[in-house]
Amino acid sequence: MAFEIVPGSPAGGAEIRGLDLRQKLDPATVSALNDAWHENLVLLFRGADFSDEELVDFSRYFGEPEKAPPNEAKNTTSDGYVPGLPEVSVISNVIVDGVEIGSLGSGECFWHADMSYNPKPVKAAALYALELPATGGETSFLNLYAAYETMPDALMKKIAGRLAVHDLTLSSAGTLRKGYEPVCDVTKTPGARHPMTIKHPTTGRPALLLGRRSNSYIVGMPVAESEALLDEVWAHMTQPQFVWTHNWRVGDVIIWDNFAVMHRRLEFDADDRRIMHRTQLKGVAPVAA
Repeated sequence: MAFEIVPGSPAGGAEIRGLDLRQKLDPATVSALNDAWHENLVLLFRGADFSDEELVDFSRYFGEPEKAPPNEAKNTTSDGYVPGLPEVSVISNVIVDGVEIGSLGSGECFWHADMSYNPKPVKAAALYALELPATGGETSFLNLYAAYETMPDALMKKIAGRLAVHDLTLSSAGTLRKGYEPVCDVTKTPGARHPMTIKHPTTGRPALLLGRRSNSYIVGMPVAESEALLDEVWAHMTQPQFVWTHNWRVGDVIIWDNFAVMHRRLEFDADDRRIMHRTQLKGVAPVAA
């Protein structure tokens, strides 16, 4: 099936037009979609009308869906996924009968790579917009290829061969995860230790892998030196030329390459409703570039 690729930003991202996602895609189309994805890092599909099962089927075009992570909401009885379909998690601020139906509320979600605190971060995640606030809640993406490729040589040499800790204690919204204590010494931060520069598992291109800034630490360095170097890397990486922002519409589906981009969410009015359904794809252990 032929489709159109519409670039979204000089920093990356593209809209795919001309596909009926409720129809099974042939292998050649799936292969072409994956090529477009690895070229553009984030793909947007407008006007989807998915069931949750169809969202999982769509995700399979790009990898192997896995069980949703635990619900981080404090006032909830939910496991964090759609009943009977553990591959689909609910991201929402909506409260029904005093119970939060999903995770992450309405505040800002800071720059992060999904599940990078695990030994095997997820390969990708897809997000499907069901209900949206009047304003706010936009999602921004950060091109980790471009950030690495434009890094000054001196800074690149400073992080070569280094491992960074990816904090497990805090969610992307900055809230403390259930069962964890606040970090007082970043040298003891729980979470995976990953190379700061990695080889992308599919494309082989070098990219940065930083996780969250909070409670991060560069293994083996004095804390003050680690903090200074992390600040330097983050100041370079988060420059506007590496970032593009998506303004959501109901029915949008976005899938992003978790080894090539980081993302963040802007805050929105807590009195507005936002409901998104999410899938994630099984990943691999990062390999140093």
